[in-house]
Amino acid sequence: MSEAMTDITTSEDTAAVPATGTAPDQEAVIAAIATVYDPEIPVNIYELGLIYAIDLHDDGRVHIEMTLTAPNCPSAQELPEMVRDAVSHVPGVTQATVEIVWDPPWDMSRMSDDARLALNMF
Repeated sequence: MSEAMTDITTSEDTAAVPATGTAPDQEAVIAAIATVYDPEIPVNIYELGLIYAIDLHDDGRVHIEMTLTAPNCPSAQELPEMVRDAVSHVPGVTQATVEIVWDPPWDMSRMSDDARLALNMF
């Protein structure tokens, strides 16, 4: 893959829900993300280390940068949508966007100890 291609956004989904009058809580956003599982792996995507950044804004917007285990991941279309849907239901979230990024590439070192234990990767 060329250097220029590593910076290209491959998926961005946006959802808007009415504001509840409070800013989004980071722990609530993380908890919502942790409800999303890759259909092929019995560990949530947060523990897998697929979430690279969560940007919370005072106006209720949440922007998430995530990656996939591989560019040809069969769940490439559905996982960002699942994350967006989960986060959009967090109180205080007025808009949720999910961006797929490829730099840095995901590797198994990004997994939590709990994920490694669940996948018997110690």
